[in-house]
Amino acid sequence: MLDFEMIAKAARTLKGVTRVTPLLESELLNRRIGFRLLVKAECLQRTGSFKIRGAYVKIASLTKEERAAGVVAFSSGNHAQGVAAAASELGVNSTIVMPDDAPAVKLRNTAEYGAKVVTYDRITGDRAKIARDIADETGAVLVPPYDDYVLMSGQGTIGLEIANQLTQRNITADALICPVGGGGLIAGVATAMAHESPKTVIYTAEPEHFDDTRRSLLVGDRVANEPGHSSICDSIVTQIPGEKTFPINKALVAEGFAVSEADVIRAMRTLADDLKLVVEPGGAAAAAAALRDHETWKGKTVIVVVSGGNADLDTWRSYLNSSDGLR
Repeated sequence: MLDFEMIAKAARTLKGVTRVTPLLESELLNRRIGFRLLVKAECLQRTGSFKIRGAYVKIASLTKEERAAGVVAFSSGNHAQGVAAAASELGVNSTIVMPDDAPAVKLRNTAEYGAKVVTYDRITGDRAKIARDIADETGAVLVPPYDDYVLMSGQGTIGLEIANQLTQRNITADALICPVGGGGLIAGVATAMAHESPKTVIYTAEPEHFDDTRRSLLVGDRVANEPGHSSICDSIVTQIPGEKTFPINKALVAEGFAVSEADVIRAMRTLADDLKLVVEPGGAAAAAAALRDHETWKGKTVIVVVSGGNADLDTWRSYLNSSDGLR
């Protein structure tokens, strides 16, 4: 299982490797929304998202023989870049399975970090099977996107940083909202916060129609999303919570929020206007939940994790200029 000591160990592994990302706020924005909003800007992390944290810790934990065999991963882009960059720095060959419609910046960067990129059709292909087949054929170690305790310990260093930043500024946070796909990020963050900031209540944020964790928390067991939907939040679209992540989140997370694409686009615009951040749609989900439900948080201090900023700029601008973001 995941525990705080694993996260503390991960933090030592990552020292000098990853950035301590800032906890940002805008006084003018706080005044408008009526509560104190603190933004953990993982969009400013190396590779443009939090994913390098877990990927580096996982690959660093491999034996010499395992490293020699290389690693393989599947991802729509952020985990791909994290694994590719971490593997390159540790002298390990990597193969990444990515959908052929992934944002161009994510495909390009993954290759530039040194990975061999294998693409597939998101609708007809099975990315997990493709990655497993590569692992079976080559002996490479599969680095999963979220359902791994060592990987989660790396993501949990975000929670450790947040707790330290709160202490340094003498702040007590009432709530923390985190974007959720498979649940590895929030599992790590919630584990760290439970140890270091136990009064902070933890919440999930997911896109509408992909709120499997929110619904699973309500019934107390893993439930899957209904097929036939799509979302601009490609980085956090999963079908069912992880087998290893969900028990952690069930124990530590209060409840979840489902946000619309209009909510997300409005949050992306706010993060750009008030904090000068380029944030991809999935990375803005937690901010979208906090800003939409601002009356809920009146007078409170709320942390939102902005998990990534790997957006094609033309697409990002089109979202910000769309009518959805103006409603």
